[in-house]
Amino acid sequence: MRRYCAANGLSRFGTLTYGPPFCTDPDQLRADMARFFRRLRTAQGQGPLPYLWVPEFHADGERFHAHYAMDRFVPRQRIAEAWGHGHVFIKLLSDMRVGAATWEESRRAAAYVSKYVSKTFTGPQVFGRQRYGVAEGFQPTVQRLTGKSRADVLQRAAEIIGRPPSKRWYSEDEEDWKGPPAVWFAWE
Repeated sequence: MRRYCAANGLSRFGTLTYGPPFCTDPDQLRADMARFFRRLRTAQGQGPLPYLWVPEFHADGERFHAHYAMDRFVPRQRIAEAWGHGHVFIKLLSDMRVGAATWEESRRAAAYVSKYVSKTFTGPQVFGRQRYGVAEGFQPTVQRLTGKSRADVLQRAAEIIGRPPSKRWYSEDEEDWKGPPAVWFAWE
């Protein structure tokens, strides 16, 4: 998800909430979200529209709403018209440093959206379903790095990104790790 957001410059974050009648059917939510993005793309008249969206339950655990990220400014009224089911909330990503690159804004939006994916969905109505949706045709390209050691690969990645990672994780540090050796790095 984070790579998808960064690769497509998804730096605009919003929430779509149902007014009465509320949505409790995950299939209906998915259909409504597909319709929303088709309408928005048509209203914008700018061709393909990369986006990512995530469903979430309200505090009652029964009604859905959705969070999304996209790559461009769209007037609030146009979003509301394309949604047509209730309330629209748009969050301005603040606390960005002056001159922040688009990928930094995208990573911030990805952080907002990804926290909703990590929330536990319970109940049979969502069991086995993918926890997010994306526009097709915008998948980031894979860049494979090889080296003689993990330190060599990490150095190559840091050179590409322009700095060392801010977070590191090694499976060997996990007492209960039962899988093959694994490493994970993240850049803020």
